[in-house]
This record gives sequence, C-alpha cells and structure tokens, in this order.
Amino acid sequence: MSTSTRLPGVDAVRGKADAGLKTFGAMIVLGIQATVFAIVDILRGRFPWREFLEQAWFMTRVAFLPTILVAIPFGVIVAVQVGAVAEQIGAVSFTGAVNGIGVLRQGAPLVTSLLMAGAVGSAMCAALGSMTVREEVDAMRVMGLNPARRLVAPRIVAAVVVGALLNVVVAVAAMVTGYMLNVGTGKVSSGAYLGSFTSFSQPSDLMLAEGKAMLFGYLATIIACHKGLRASGGPKGVADAVNECVVLSVIVLAVVNVAVTQAYVVLVPQRVA
Repeated sequence: MSTSTRLPGVDAVRGKADAGLKTFGAMIVLGIQATVFAIVDILRGRFPWREFLEQAWFMTRVAFLPTILVAIPFGVIVAVQVGAVAEQIGAVSFTGAVNGIGVLRQGAPLVTSLLMAGAVGSAMCAALGSMTVREEVDAMRVMGLNPARRLVAPRIVAAVVVGALLNVVVAVAAMVTGYMLNVGTGKVSSGAYLGSFTSFSQPSDLMLAEGKAMLFGYLATIIACHKGLRASGGPKGVADAVNECVVLSVIVLAVVNVAVTQAYVVLVPQRVA
C-alpha cells in the first residue's frame, strides 16, 4: 500500500506497537540480568544483603498497613457474598470451603499484587526515577557499577520475600474475618465451617498462593525498576514513569494471574471430599 493510500493512524498504531515491543524486550533483558546477578552474587557471597534488608524493610513499611486495611474489608465482602449465595442454594455447610479456598487461591494473591503494584511499585519507581533524573544512575555507570546488579537485584529478592509474607497476612486476615462473620452470626457451626475447608483444600493451594505472590512481586519490581531507570524530563518525567508503572503492572499481573490459575486447574488434580 502506498503512502498516499495508507489509512490515517496506521503509522501511529505501528509506532506504539513497536514502542511496546521494545519496552517488553527491555524489561525481559533487565529481569534476566538482575536475576542472574542476584543468583551469582548469592552463590559467591557477594550479594548486598544490607541493601536487601533496607529495601525489604522499606517495602514492608510502605505496604503492611495498607495490606491490613484492604484485607479485612475484602474478607468481609467475600464472606457476606458467599454466605448469602450459600444460604440461598442450601449449601451453608460448604461456606468454609468456598470462602477459604477462594481467598487462598485468588483473593489473597490478587490483593497482594495490587499492593505490590500500587504501593510498593510506585514508591520504588519514584525513588529510582529521582536517582535517574539527578544523574546518580549515570554516575554509577561511569564508576563501572551496573545498576541492574546494584539497584535492581536486591529489590527483586526483597520483593519476592515481602510478597510472600504479605500474601500470608492477607490470607490470614481475610480468612479469619470470614470465619468470624459466618460462625459468629450463627449461620454455620465452627466444626462444619472448618471441616468443609479442610475437606476440599490441599497443600498445593497454599503453594499456588505463595508462588503467585512471589511471581507478582518479581514482575512488579521489574516493571517499576525499568520505568524508574528510564525516567527523564525532571519531576514530570518521574510522575509519568510512576503512572505508567502502576497501570502496566496492574494489567500484566491480571493477565499473568489468569494464565497461572488456568494452568493450575489443568495440571493439578483437584481434591474431592
């Protein structure tokens, strides 16, 4: 097709697609580099554990209170909705299984992913973006230091650990809230609630939840670090990088969650009471 007959907007769409592919490729390269650096440095005893501890404490401090404030209302909503539907269809005795397994497999990892993307990811992107626009990252490169090793690798390891811990906090808070609402209101006995949960749940459910949380923390960190290290244009550039980081993280984590869940359902035999 000649230039004169090309539809309006085709070049713009093609340019955005090319930019998206380049960004995706750059994130993959950054993730591979940082992961390799982290593994090699840990094995050789050269990993910056002090930076890891500082970043882990920073992430915990940023995300812990929002985690509690989100997990409890989330548990209330799930418990109320599940309890109402179970009561309508006469399956109140299975409330514990539906509520507990739903929170464990889907709810807790999703809440964790949103917190990692929104609270932790935005703060991490802003910090690295500020370092980038102040040319501190360029100074590190001049001194022969690789930002992927010095800045990204410790943050990846910290995010994986903190993500797994936050997932436990969300799961426990939401499940305890659901138990208190369903058992405390007299809709179902404590034994029936816990018995249905233990009958249908299995250890792989916990492994799935923890694996999701660690993967979400890893991906959110890669996206945040990439956007932060590519920030330009002063404070406005940092703000734009943070906005792009949060939006992209939420989209990517949602897609990955669907893929991981479907793979789990297909590959792992489900328990039958």
